[in-house]
Amino acid sequence: MLADPRAGTANQALGIAERLGVPFRVVELGWSAWARGPWPWPTLAGLDAAARARIVPPWPRLVLSAGRRSAPVALWLGQRGVRTVHAMRPGFGAARFDLLVLGRHDRPRPAPNVIEIVGACHRVSAAVLAQARAEWAELAALPSPRVAVLVGGPVRAEGLDRGTAERLIPRVLARFPDASLLVTTSRRTGTEATALIAAALADRPHRLFRWGDAGPNPYLGYLAFADAIVVTGDSVSMLAEACATAAPVFVATRERGRHERMIESLMNAGRARPLRVAAAPFPVTPLDEADRVAAAIRARGLLD
Repeated sequence: MLADPRAGTANQALGIAERLGVPFRVVELGWSAWARGPWPWPTLAGLDAAARARIVPPWPRLVLSAGRRSAPVALWLGQRGVRTVHAMRPGFGAARFDLLVLGRHDRPRPAPNVIEIVGACHRVSAAVLAQARAEWAELAALPSPRVAVLVGGPVRAEGLDRGTAERLIPRVLARFPDASLLVTTSRRTGTEATALIAAALADRPHRLFRWGDAGPNPYLGYLAFADAIVVTGDSVSMLAEACATAAPVFVATRERGRHERMIESLMNAGRARPLRVAAAPFPVTPLDEADRVAAAIRARGLLD
C-alpha cells in the first residue's frame, strides 16, 4: 500500500487495505520537486530518493494507492505485473487501473473499472469504533445526549473565519439544548477560532480537544460515544468518518464545489442533514464504503 504523506489521502488506501483482512505492507511516499507537475505516464520521478529506495522487488500481487501524486507510481508497478486499485481522481490513465474508486461527488464517467462510492474511504470501521468505545469508556460519564462537534477549517486559508467560529456552538446548543458536547478542532481551525469555540463551551458539560494538545486524541472516542454528530462541511475525511457511525450527522456549514457535491451525496443517501434548530434525529445505517470496495476487489479476483 502506497502511503501519501497527507494522512487524509493515505487513509483512503489504508482503509481499503485493512478491510481486505490480508497481510499488507505500507510504503511511505515522499515527494521531490518533480511531483508538482502532472506526469502523463507511469514513473517514479516524483518520488524523493528515500521513497524510491523503498520501491523494490519482490513485487506484490496488488497495490493500493490514493491521490494524484501516487498514481504514476502505482501504474509503474502495474507495468511490472502488479494489479492496481486507486482511490480518488488519478489525473491521467484512468483506464489503466484494474479498479478506480471515485466519489460520486467527483461525477465519474461510468467505466468497467470504476466503482462509484458515496463520500470517501477511510479507516473508521465497526471494529475500530468498538475498540474506541472500550479505550474511551470515561466519556460515558458525560450526560446524554452526547453530541460530537468536529471542527475543520478552509482548505486554503488561515483558520476558520471568526463569524463561523462564534456561531457554531450556539447553533449546536440551539438544536441540542440539553447535550454534552464532545468538541475537537483540527490543524486548519486556527488558534483564534479555537479560542472562540472554547469560550462558548463555558458552563456546559463538555470535553474539548484542541489541535496540538498533549496526550492521545479522543477523536475516535467521540465518534464511538456520540448520539449525534455535527461536522463543518469543509473536511471530506471528517464527513465520511462521521457517517461510518450509527449517529445522525448534521452539517454545520455551507460549502461550494466538490465539498458541496459531497455533502449533497451524503444527504441524498439519507446519511446527513443540514444543522437547523428544527432538524429532528433520524434513523441511519452506518456507511462503510471501504468495506464495499474490499468486497469488489475480492469479487474481481484481484487478490488471486
